[in-house]
Amino acid sequence: MTRPAWQHLAWIVGSLVAAAAVGFLFDRTLLFLVVVLAAWLAYEVRSLVRFEHWLRRRSSEAPPDLHGLWGEAIATASRLYRRKVFHKRRVLLLLREFRRMTSAMPDGAILLSSTREIPWFNRMAGRWLDLQRKVDYGIRIDNLVRHPEFVEYLEKRGTTTPPRIRLPKAGDRWLLVRLVTTNASGQQLLILRDVTSEARLESMRKDFVANASHELRSPLTVIGGYLDALADEPGLDPAWHEPVQEMRRQSDRMRAIVQDLLELSRLEAHGGDADTVPVDVGGMLALIRKEALARPQHPSAIDLRIDSDAFLLGSESELHSIFANLVSNAVKYTPTEGRVDIRWWTDSKGGHVEVRDTGIGIPAEHLPRLTERFYRVDAGRSRRLGGSGLGLAIVKHALQRHGGRLDVQSVEGRGSTFTCHFPASRLAPRDEAAESA
Repeated sequence: MTRPAWQHLAWIVGSLVAAAAVGFLFDRTLLFLVVVLAAWLAYEVRSLVRFEHWLRRRSSEAPPDLHGLWGEAIATASRLYRRKVFHKRRVLLLLREFRRMTSAMPDGAILLSSTREIPWFNRMAGRWLDLQRKVDYGIRIDNLVRHPEFVEYLEKRGTTTPPRIRLPKAGDRWLLVRLVTTNASGQQLLILRDVTSEARLESMRKDFVANASHELRSPLTVIGGYLDALADEPGLDPAWHEPVQEMRRQSDRMRAIVQDLLELSRLEAHGGDADTVPVDVGGMLALIRKEALARPQHPSAIDLRIDSDAFLLGSESELHSIFANLVSNAVKYTPTEGRVDIRWWTDSKGGHVEVRDTGIGIPAEHLPRLTERFYRVDAGRSRRLGGSGLGLAIVKHALQRHGGRLDVQSVEGRGSTFTCHFPASRLAPRDEAAESA
């Protein structure tokens, strides 16, 4: 019990003792006690009424001047009220500052409830998505923006790659959408970023690469043909043998790069999902292994393990490109005394193709960028071995079209393991695949 409470109780007890003593002198003890108790009750009720009256009008009236326990209660309530007013003003100030900042943001921001309804959005989001304040509040965002990739991204709660949505009505604008979960209650913040310039530059780059590659293919074919004829010329000066052979190697390398660029451009241009033609993975891997063993230089052991007779539903040419690139890289970067193991198996999660080698390995800092175009761990070694730097980029894009993903595990100096994971929906039993074929 606090000190004011003890003092209040002491005053009551003291007054009752005094009333009992005076009443005893006049032989009216009970009467004096009743009078004193009635006086204390009237005081308590009056103090309670004043306290309740002040609580209802505390924003406009000063607190009443009460003593004892009631004075302490009023002082505590007054402190709590002042603290509440301070925090309320601070929150309002922060909210106004937040609204001013979000209004000045170059990005759009939309607050979503757990059911995807819109309680608030900033000016930029309203302009891009043609949202109207008060009219669109409480409406589900997927009822206003009917973009398939956007809706799928929302359904998966932002766990997939943020999509780009095109808005033809907004000046052919491209927006990058990112969903951020703000708290455990399910509220989310949708951030929109204008990537129109990047999208146009990327489109121009893709068109340039595709057109340049297409235009280079014919001249390189002509140059390669003349170099082949020149190399086979009996009367060629011996001093020109080595330069001509080097030109042939560089010409072949350029043709390989152009071919890879055309393949990559084709994959990017098609987009969407790949075909669903049944493909015999085991037979394809056996053919790729035979081609690897036919190379002038290859590891002493290239083993193939087929643990499933299931077929993959996809594009045969793209699947061949995926597996051939992985096997080619493994053979290229594994010494002759090393080994390459190829495996195909299926389980409840889907189909898996693994290419494991005992080659030079890849440093950990290079793993995140392996699938970038023209990215090389060792540029000098890649050029010497004829690598274009596009193989893994082709693998990545082709896998995406098949709903798959690439997993890379590597230890420098001990080898690498590349595993392609395909979803179970892409599998077909051999009997069914044979009947559909």
